[in-house]
Amino acid sequence: MNYNTISKSYNSLHKEEQLKKLELVSTILKVKETDKLLDVGCGTTISTNYFKCFSIGIDPSLEMLKLGEGNRVNAFAESLPFKENTFDIVLAITSIHNFNDVDNAIKEIKRVSKPNARIVITLLKKSNKFNDIKSILFNN
Repeated sequence: MNYNTISKSYNSLHKEEQLKKLELVSTILKVKETDKLLDVGCGTTISTNYFKCFSIGIDPSLEMLKLGEGNRVNAFAESLPFKENTFDIVLAITSIHNFNDVDNAIKEIKRVSKPNARIVITLLKKSNKFNDIKSILFNN
């Protein structure tokens, strides 16, 4: 899917659904103001700015990033432009099915995560890659 093309309609189509997911995630994920959070595949930064902590979002779609707010970086999940052991929390909310190389992206997420980091990845059941991605996640 070309997110640059659909960027202007993304929030009207998906924001409510994303916020419901984040509400559920927030009941489990206890975020502190001192946490550093990375949102991988942040799109319009709905998830990036949901929690009250330092956060940064990355996305390969420049048009999606332009619609967001806060700290944003145009980058791919497979090549995160951050040092090892940087983040306390890493989110990938409904984005992993869009990654070019899920194995590599997971390795990158693990690399930039601090020891004992909290990692939250949601996956669309409708994705034709669901079983493959689920297997990769369980193996990591």
